[in-house]
Amino acid sequence: MEAPVPMALDAPPPPAAAAPAGSEKKKEEGGGDAVTGHIISTTIGGKNGEQKRTISYMAERVVGTGSFGIVFQAKCLETGETVAIKKVLQDRRYKNRELQLMRAMEHPNVISLKHCFFSTTSRDELFLNLVMEYVPETLYRVLKHYSNANQRMPLIYVKLYIYQLFRGLAYIHTVPGVCHRDVKPQNVLVDPLTHQVKLCDFGSAKVLVPGEPNISYICSRYYRAPELIFGATEYTTSIDIWSAGCVLAELLLGQPLFPGESAVDQLVEIIKVLGTPTREEIRCMNPNYTEFRFPQIKAHPWHKIFHKRMPPEAIDLASRLLQYSPSLRCTALDACAHSFFDELREPNARLPNGRLFPPLFNFKHELASASQELIHRLVPDHIRRQNGLNFVHAGS
Repeated sequence: MEAPVPMALDAPPPPAAAAPAGSEKKKEEGGGDAVTGHIISTTIGGKNGEQKRTISYMAERVVGTGSFGIVFQAKCLETGETVAIKKVLQDRRYKNRELQLMRAMEHPNVISLKHCFFSTTSRDELFLNLVMEYVPETLYRVLKHYSNANQRMPLIYVKLYIYQLFRGLAYIHTVPGVCHRDVKPQNVLVDPLTHQVKLCDFGSAKVLVPGEPNISYICSRYYRAPELIFGATEYTTSIDIWSAGCVLAELLLGQPLFPGESAVDQLVEIIKVLGTPTREEIRCMNPNYTEFRFPQIKAHPWHKIFHKRMPPEAIDLASRLLQYSPSLRCTALDACAHSFFDELREPNARLPNGRLFPPLFNFKHELASASQELIHRLVPDHIRRQNGLNFVHAGS
C-alpha cells in the first residue's frame, strides 16, 4: 500500500509555513464551505523586496465535488480574472502530493497552477486551496452535448482532442515522470473557443518508482486498465495509455466501450471485445493470476465494434492502445505520431469555423529521448521551416 507523503520538517504546524512563499492563511467564517458570494483572501509576494499584496477570490459556483473536497469557479476581485479553486482538507502531518506534482508541471495541455494558500475554518480545519486556470468545459460534457443531439462528434474534433490528450500524457510521463491514474472524459478540459485541451485533476497522480508497490484500486471503472483489475501493484504509465484508448473509443462510439457495473463485470466487458487473455498476457498483467481459469471467448474484430464508415486509422490506433500486455501498448508520443492525426499536420489545416488550431507542435522536453525519425513525424515540415531547422532538436 502507498504511504502518505510525509510533511517536510519545515512544514505545518503552524499551517502558514507550508504555504507558498509569502502567502498566509486567512480565517474563514461560516464553516468554510465554498458557496456563492463566499470570499477567501490571501497575501502573496513579500519575498526578495517584492511588495506584499492581498488577493481576494469570490466563489461563484461549485463545478466539482468528490471525496477530496470541492472545486469552485471564482473571480479574483482585484483583477477580474476567473479561476478554478480546488479546496481540499489538509492533514497537517503530510505534504499534499497533488500540490508537489502540479508545481513541477508546465505544458500547454496540462492544467496550470497559479498559486496556492492555506485557509482555516472556525472549527480549525486546515484547507489547501489550489488556484488554477479556469477552463469552462469538460470532454464529458462536450460528448454529452453530441449524444443528447443524437449526433457523433465530428472526426476533426476527435482527432484534435485525443491528440492533445496524448501530448499532455507524453509530457507528464517523460518529463516529471508522473502517472495520472484517473484519465477519463471528466478530467479532460476543453476550451470551447480555441479547442485547446488540458488534462486536469492530479489528485490520484503519482511518480511511479520501479520496484515500489502502488495501489491497484485506482482509476475510474470504465477506464481502468485490466492489470489493475487483476490487482497488479507494479504497473507503469501504460495504465494511462489504456484509459486514453477508452476515451478515444468513447468519442468514436458516442458511449463508453467497456461499461462494467463492477470490477469483475468490467473484466467481462473487456473480454467480450479483446477475447480471453492468453496465459502469457495474464502473466504480463499480474504473474499471480496465471492459474485462474477464464471462459474461452474469441476476440471481437475491431472493425465490427465501430460503424462501417470509421476510418481504418482510427481503428488501428484504438487496437494499439487497448492491448492486454502493458508493454505492447504504444507510448503517448508514438500515439501522437500515428497516421490518425495526419490531418492535424497538414499545412492549411483549420478548425471547421476557419480559425487556426490551438498550438499542437510546440514540443519541448518531451522530445529529449525521441528518435530523429519520430521527431520528424511529430513536427511537420511547414512548422520546421517556420521555426528554423534547429526545431528538430527541440528536446535536446
